[in-house]
Amino acid sequence: MSKIIIAGIGPGSKEDITPAVLQAVREADAVVGYKYYFQFIEAYVKEGCECIDTGMKKERERAEQAFLLAEQGKTVVVISSGDAGLYGMAPLIYEMRMQRGSLIEVETLPGISAFQKAASLLGAPIGHDTCLISLSDLMTPWEVIERRVKAAATGDFVTAVYNPKSHGRYWQLYRLQELFLQERSPETPVGYVRQAGREEQEVKVTTLGAFDPEDVDMFTVILIGNSQSYISDGKIITPRGYSLTPNPSSNGEGSNYSKGQSIMMESFRTIASELKRQDYPLDHLWALLHAIHTTADFDMEDILYTDEGAVETLYNKVKDGSLKTIVTDVTMVTSGIRKGALQRLGIEAKCYLSDPRVAELTSHSPLGGSEGGITRTQAGIRLAVEEHPDALFAFGNAPTALMELCDLIRKGKAHPAGIIAAPVGFVHVKESKHMVKPFKDIPKIIVEGRKGGSNLAATLCNAILTFDDAAQLMPGRDL
Repeated sequence: MSKIIIAGIGPGSKEDITPAVLQAVREADAVVGYKYYFQFIEAYVKEGCECIDTGMKKERERAEQAFLLAEQGKTVVVISSGDAGLYGMAPLIYEMRMQRGSLIEVETLPGISAFQKAASLLGAPIGHDTCLISLSDLMTPWEVIERRVKAAATGDFVTAVYNPKSHGRYWQLYRLQELFLQERSPETPVGYVRQAGREEQEVKVTTLGAFDPEDVDMFTVILIGNSQSYISDGKIITPRGYSLTPNPSSNGEGSNYSKGQSIMMESFRTIASELKRQDYPLDHLWALLHAIHTTADFDMEDILYTDEGAVETLYNKVKDGSLKTIVTDVTMVTSGIRKGALQRLGIEAKCYLSDPRVAELTSHSPLGGSEGGITRTQAGIRLAVEEHPDALFAFGNAPTALMELCDLIRKGKAHPAGIIAAPVGFVHVKESKHMVKPFKDIPKIIVEGRKGGSNLAATLCNAILTFDDAAQLMPGRDL
């Protein structure tokens, strides 16, 4: 029967050839393909089958040969690696059928593509919107390829890169990396697989910033994650949008994120895409995203200061149990710290402002803070230091309270695990924040200048308590 079957034989192992393709090869009167691929199907070819193999860059000749054989009344199988529709023989066969005005029946049998095989070896990197780009400019002008690369990077697509490099094409992959780094964090996961599914198979996981184009060749497929992709136990995971915990509104059925968390995740993605810089260290970025999300104020990108590794250091103190208490200057900060996170981690958040002893400390000052006396927030900090000298101290309102803590640190009475300095206002606010910076051994997060507030101090506490969600960019677990 006159017929051409275009068959994808998978990435290179017999286990990855579909039963439909194997059946077609067994029944074929003739098989046409690139000579390298015959090693994968020769065991299944029937006796008397005509096998026609050609070298590289002979695609048109192979297609013409397939039509000549089919016009003789034969069933012809044209083999391509991976899936024949992806950079394979399928488009050429269909175009040639139209150009020849041929009535030969053409059928396409799908195969497992190289990027799918690579993805399975790398974990779950293609869990969300994905695009494929070939860097071969033999038939596509580089200007077109570069435009597509920019679109993929800007659109936050997981991107599979075919034909990344050859002996004559050495610079294109460097250019792709450069373009992606203009849009993506250097921490974006990158995985690449050489000879996927074959004996020579090599699997590697790195980041966009650390990726070395010299480590790949023409047999390599590269997968670049999106802004939500992360690396866990050596595997790349790109979340699809399903939660690991049931949605309370679904009565335990299904596993979607809660509505509030979904909105927060979308907000964080929007904020991240609009930042002036895309190369912030992860722990600073996590605090910054929380600060902007709470205030809708992109000035935070210029005024939020964090010591190097401060957020991660404080999270690790929570994790190892050395940080058990958060002390706040006012109750509004305490109220804004997520109760679910506190319970989950065994942390206590305290404010001493309503403690009866505060009134005793300020009673000698009729104005509770006039000349010669101290403010109620100062008094609260004095009491807190007596009971929890090693707490994380978070200030969102009172600069005098922050100044009090600085004084107690200098006197050796307080040894904070960390300080969040975000008092707001016009009197002594800037000075109080300047007073904190000299304490080099204390991890600090500071909202510089006049801006701040209880909401900011609270959300920065929440950023610390949820830092284990930062790599996945999945805020709002404890909402």
